[in-house]
Amino acid sequence: MMQAGIFTGYFPYSLEETARKIRALDFNTVQLDLHFKDVDLSAGQITREKAKQVRDMFRDHNLPICCISGYTNIIHPDKGEREKRVGYLKEIIRNARLFGSPYVISETGTYNTESDWVHHPKNKTEEGFEECRTVIADLAQTAYDHGAVFLLETYVNNVVGSVEETVKMFAQVDHPGLGLLMDPTNYFETHNIDRMDQILNQVFDTLTDKIRIAHAKDVKRSGDDKTEKHADIGDEDALESHTFRGVGEIELPAPGLGSLNYDLYLQRLAEKHPNIPMIIEHLSEDDVPRAKKFLDGKFRQNGL
Repeated sequence: MMQAGIFTGYFPYSLEETARKIRALDFNTVQLDLHFKDVDLSAGQITREKAKQVRDMFRDHNLPICCISGYTNIIHPDKGEREKRVGYLKEIIRNARLFGSPYVISETGTYNTESDWVHHPKNKTEEGFEECRTVIADLAQTAYDHGAVFLLETYVNNVVGSVEETVKMFAQVDHPGLGLLMDPTNYFETHNIDRMDQILNQVFDTLTDKIRIAHAKDVKRSGDDKTEKHADIGDEDALESHTFRGVGEIELPAPGLGSLNYDLYLQRLAEKHPNIPMIIEHLSEDDVPRAKKFLDGKFRQNGL
């Protein structure tokens, strides 16, 4: 059976209180965000002792860590900024096994300096793709060298956004240190959202063997609001990756609040990954019970 999980970052508390609150909501796995009020896991601050402390706390609450957030703009056009960002991502990758999971996730980034989710013309050029491919190949090798796997997460405005671009990247970086974070909502734009089932089937027909972890959010047209959308999730220190809700024509709300064909998504996912963790995202803490009830209901309806 599939497992319902949640990002730890939606619970902005101490390590122990975060674990306790998530366990009280009947989750049985988490995606680890390296942000707690009482444990410094920022760049240069990860130690074996801290990793064990975090790992054991979630294990003690029957919440095994299935994957780790490493989200950053891996192709930031400022070389110094890129080196800093990729350096921290590699630090997380090198320590992933100490936290209890081999899987570390990031999107592929953008050449836009104003936002990690806004398009830039260079994103869709051969030069941009090749530069991104070089970084991803390096991350995959770093992961492999440390018993980990770097999971690429697509997003339409990043260098790797379409199904075709994702297939191309895996063809060019055919490496045991690279896998796919499956989030079908990230493939949709105005030109293909009305062909939802076709796109979902295309994703699974071409990429299912690369999938390691899955995300649960939703997608819909954004109406009149074409700006970059962020939500107030009640934490003034929240990462932008947790407040982001879409940009332009497409909005990315919490599961059950959009138009994603969840039945088809879960059915295709379960064909090869019947026990995969499904990590809920794009919501505030007070909406977590509703989102979990929605996802659990879909599991039950589809016999998963």
